[in-house]
Amino acid sequence: MSSEPKNRTAKAPKIRAILAGGLVLGIGAAVTLAAWNDSEFARGTFTAGDFNLEGSTDGAAFADHDDPATPATLGFTVAPDNMAPGNVVVAPFAVRLDDASSVDARVTVSTEGSTGALTGLTYSITQSTDFGCGEPVTATPVAAGQELGTTPPNITFPLPAGAGANPGAAVNLCFRITADDNLVRDQTGTTTWEFAAESQ
Repeated sequence: MSSEPKNRTAKAPKIRAILAGGLVLGIGAAVTLAAWNDSEFARGTFTAGDFNLEGSTDGAAFADHDDPATPATLGFTVAPDNMAPGNVVVAPFAVRLDDASSVDARVTVSTEGSTGALTGLTYSITQSTDFGCGEPVTATPVAAGQELGTTPPNITFPLPAGAGANPGAAVNLCFRITADDNLVRDQTGTTTWEFAAESQ
């Protein structure tokens, strides 16, 4: 009987030691998890530039003609409504970037659409430094003999943006329409070209 109290006395300190160790470990883990936090933020503001192509049939008054239903009407030097084989009619046209445009462009020329009959009619498009079909030719985007109502692929030219409040320098073009021996009597047709500018 006297041996039972001795065994209880011996076990008690071990239990207390384990509990005390657990409390120490818990306090140590809480201190380790404490941390400093900090953040940095940055913001950028972005504003797109403006970009607009405009055209002119007289080299002076430029305006938008961005609806294929109401294009600029080329002013041919000879009325194109009474053509005969061998006739050639010409009309100048110019395009430029307006004064609000902030980047250069590349312009692609294509045929937007045609109506009626254009048999026996061919054309060319030439380029000159100054406005008008009487000016010296500096480039030929579309060579003579191109069937009216069609445009060769990949016809492009560069167009510079202006500086400050000035519009970009104009590219001056001349359309030359030629009637050949295949011209059909009494036919009437219309063709519309598109000048599509893409920012560079």
